[in-house]
Formats: sequence, structure tokens, C-alpha cells
Amino acid sequence: MDKKITIRKAGGNWVVRAGGATLGESVDALELSEGDLAPVIYFPRADIAMAFLDASDHSTHCPHKGDATYFSIVTKSKTIKNAGWSYESPVEGAERIKDYIAFYSTDEVAVERV
Repeated sequence: MDKKITIRKAGGNWVVRAGGATLGESVDALELSEGDLAPVIYFPRADIAMAFLDASDHSTHCPHKGDATYFSIVTKSKTIKNAGWSYESPVEGAERIKDYIAFYSTDEVAVERV
């Protein structure tokens, strides 16, 4: 299966919310498509309230993007483990997502266009 990466500006205004709080809002988000996987929205770090995030020990490797570092979201009532990730040193072809963070869209974390 071809895992071609496509990165483009995500149109509109995007937000990420968890635990009743807005963690970030951006008109500068990027949309990353990889093969047949659902597109993922990446937020500029400058648009994320990093005080809600704790760096995690978890990491993964993608041959198409590089090594991912993870973040847990700390809300008033709980910690949502490894809910976001970032590529600190993306590989060639994925450089645009450096200094951006993506989040898993789940029942606890909403990533949506507003």
C-alpha cells in the first residue's frame, strides 16, 4: 500500500477541546493525509494552551513522518494519557508538521472545524 503523505492548510477555524476546556483554536492548522487513513489535523504549538499538556514517556516511529513524542491532557477531573503527539524532527517530506501537535479525536477529546 502506498503511504504517500499529503500536507495542506486546513481550511477554516479549528478547535481542540477536552474536559470542558478549549485547549486550542487555530486558523493556521494543517491537514495531513496518509494513504487510506483518515486525515489528521495538526495545530501550531503557538495556538495550543500547553499548560494543559504533560509530556509523556510514550513514543512511536513512522517511516513517513519520523519519531513521535506524546502528550497527555490534564483536565480538572482526569488525565487523558497520550492524547496528542508531535514530530519534533520530522523526516524529509513531512517538515511542515514540525512545531505542530495533533490529537486523537475521541469521546474525551474533540477536534472540530467551527
